[in-house]
Amino acid sequence: MAPNIQTFINSFQNRLEPPVRQHLKNVYGTLMMTCTAASVGVYVDMFTRFQAGFLSAIVGAGLMLMLLATPDDGKNTKLRLGYLTGFGLTSGMSLGPLLEYVSAVDPSIIVTALLGTTLVFVCFSIAAMLAERGSWLFLGGTLMTLFSSMFVMSLANIFLQSQFIYQAHLYLGLVLMCGFVLFDTQLIIEKRRMGSKDFVQHALELFIDFVGMFRRLVIILTQKEEQNRRRKRD
Repeated sequence: MAPNIQTFINSFQNRLEPPVRQHLKNVYGTLMMTCTAASVGVYVDMFTRFQAGFLSAIVGAGLMLMLLATPDDGKNTKLRLGYLTGFGLTSGMSLGPLLEYVSAVDPSIIVTALLGTTLVFVCFSIAAMLAERGSWLFLGGTLMTLFSSMFVMSLANIFLQSQFIYQAHLYLGLVLMCGFVLFDTQLIIEKRRMGSKDFVQHALELFIDFVGMFRRLVIILTQKEEQNRRRKRD
């Protein structure tokens, strides 16, 4: 067992240079901080009287734009971390209504979805780190094409109200987020090799991937639970 672990660690050290490894530590540490802020946001929305609803999504979008519009100059890190933490908080609050409904159906779905999302995220991140340099960057064009197609599907379904399109959008979205984890992880590594040290924005990109995956997995598992209950009643 010990040699396997040592081999695994050595593979990281051989693939990733020390500055890249340090950068990834900063990125994932910041990502964990943002996820913690999102958890607080969920708690605030579900268990207090302060329920911002759609307003939290608008505020979150504003904070994200402010973060992206504030370039990293090495002196404004605390300000940009504040924007990111606020975005995480409001993202959690916007998830509150969905998770409140899911908890009424079956609270264990939330735990299952969170564990599943974490497992998939970690596995895909490790796969991207250990893969050949730049081997997943070719996904960029495919992912953006799929994203554009899904956007068109969403607009069309406003008028069509098709359950098939909704389900296709849901599952394609899950696949899309998994692909973005591979792509974004390798892109972050390559950006650091080219000199970028903006761990705050890199954490933002991975946080969006994680939340997108989690949201879709929660909905899919809830649908399956509701279908099972209907079958039992029938």
